[in-house]
Amino acid sequence: MKVIEKILEATAANDASRVVFSFEFFPPKTEDGVDNLFEKMERMVAHNPTFCDITWGAGGSTADLTLEIANRMQNMVCVETMMHLTCTNMPVDQIDHALATIKSNGIQNVLALRGDPPHGQDKFVQVEGGFACALDLVNHIRSKYEDYFGITVAGYPEGHPEVIHDGVASPEAYANELAYLKKKVDAGGEVIVTQLFYDTDIFLKFVNDCRQIGITCPIVPGIMPINNYKGFIRMTGFCKTKIPPEIMAALEPIKDNEEAVRAYGIHLGTEMCKKIMASGIRTLHLYTLNMDKTALAILTNLGLIEESKISRSLPWRRPANVHRVKEDVRPIFWANRPKSYISRTIGWDQYPHGRWGDSRNASYGTLSDYQFMRPRSRNKKLNEEWVVPLENIEDIYEKFTKFCLGNLKSSPWSELDGLQPETRIINEQLGNINSKGYLTINSQPAVNGAKSDSPSVGWGGPGGYVYQKAYLEFFCSPEKLNALVDKCKVFPFVTYMAVNKEGNLISNVIKSDVNAVTWGVFPAKEIIQPTVVDLSSFVVWKDEAFEIWSRGWATLYPEADPSRKLLEEVQSSYYLVSLVDNDYIHGDLFAVFRDI
Repeated sequence: MKVIEKILEATAANDASRVVFSFEFFPPKTEDGVDNLFEKMERMVAHNPTFCDITWGAGGSTADLTLEIANRMQNMVCVETMMHLTCTNMPVDQIDHALATIKSNGIQNVLALRGDPPHGQDKFVQVEGGFACALDLVNHIRSKYEDYFGITVAGYPEGHPEVIHDGVASPEAYANELAYLKKKVDAGGEVIVTQLFYDTDIFLKFVNDCRQIGITCPIVPGIMPINNYKGFIRMTGFCKTKIPPEIMAALEPIKDNEEAVRAYGIHLGTEMCKKIMASGIRTLHLYTLNMDKTALAILTNLGLIEESKISRSLPWRRPANVHRVKEDVRPIFWANRPKSYISRTIGWDQYPHGRWGDSRNASYGTLSDYQFMRPRSRNKKLNEEWVVPLENIEDIYEKFTKFCLGNLKSSPWSELDGLQPETRIINEQLGNINSKGYLTINSQPAVNGAKSDSPSVGWGGPGGYVYQKAYLEFFCSPEKLNALVDKCKVFPFVTYMAVNKEGNLISNVIKSDVNAVTWGVFPAKEIIQPTVVDLSSFVVWKDEAFEIWSRGWATLYPEADPSRKLLEEVQSSYYLVSLVDNDYIHGDLFAVFRDI
């Protein structure tokens, strides 16, 4: 979806207090930095920003990394992504390569910039076969790609740094800047995001000046929170940003106290945003410098987010990719591995909308190394929590039990951090069955008409009610499976599917059955059923689930380690089992496990 459409949709509502926000990030220099960025990004995106953007890098120095990060943001983090694109050191063929790449990745938004001079140069020089300015780039994007891309352009409330002399742009230079900005908008720029500033009066005057010359598009203020004194001085010096004397007076006595500077930065950012919002501006763009706490603290102070009230439009994060934006049904099996699911379905011609049957016959992508790649920090946590000597099968039971009781924060079978809120509702029952050897990797409690804003099980829009059938997915030995199957004979509402690594299947469901296990009822909408259980997908998922025993856990041990051998024995002999209690009103799925 284009950023302009999202902004207009949000701000067109009758609620005049509705303010939307967005975040900017830059490509880190190291692999660890990239991993850390995505960890912070996941936390920030949970608060539903309108979009996030990623910078291109001085002189195109991070072009490939920017393209990779933009792809992951759009398709794995599932946030509407805007990619910066500059003219610096970029012949037209490289610009077209970048645009074609992001288009193929389902990205629709570009911030078109001339760009800073390459490192070591004082002035921008047009590269042979390239463009001289952002206006050329906007014209090119519109002429070649028509209306596919939403184009954002930069605005400079104090004037472009190149026209600022002795701290100020002359009236003539400032007027020329505004006229040039209007040309960019007239050529196809749909949104303006401004350069950083610390004098809000200058920004508000800039907005008024733009309106006076006929610029009517949204003008989004770029807010850069002060995180540390030296970085603040360096950035404002580079951008030739005016610093009001009261800000310097506040910073000077505390400049060597990083915590005090950060606290002041949060206070200043909050007050700046309050003044901007009071003027009627309903959009904010935060330059995060890849740091999450300060930006989130400002939004919390403004009442725009609450840590305890993170809303979800679906039980899983809705895709941002333009090709799958209508997708609203998924099998439950990948609930804890959403990135893996996206990677294995990324080539589908269509995605299920309304009911799973629309895409039931689509083929899943084969397993690859990608599904088993983990950020280094998660790998470190798994090593700390799961790589201990395993002398017998009970030691494995203990690991699963500890995770379900919240004593471990990681699991080889999950991309998510710790227990999810709905799991905590049933974590003691889960701990009990894990201690018996039913090793759970996925679950949900029964829900009968909970409000859609419930902090533990809620999803969807306001005023709705959500429902769930109790679901359990686990590994167990053939002996324990036989006992369970016998017990299920006295539970007519329980359906089960079980399969081992070799593909031997035991089930009481029909192959073509699709069982909706989550659904919601909302005002003025059809019933939404975003999560299903179906046999075909379960058989595909089992390969990945079993492979995690070896590639996700056993390989963390040395090759000859007895613990590794024990895990591989479990992998080759156990069954993966899926249980659904279809009586979501009176049922008790955990009763199946009593006395066995």
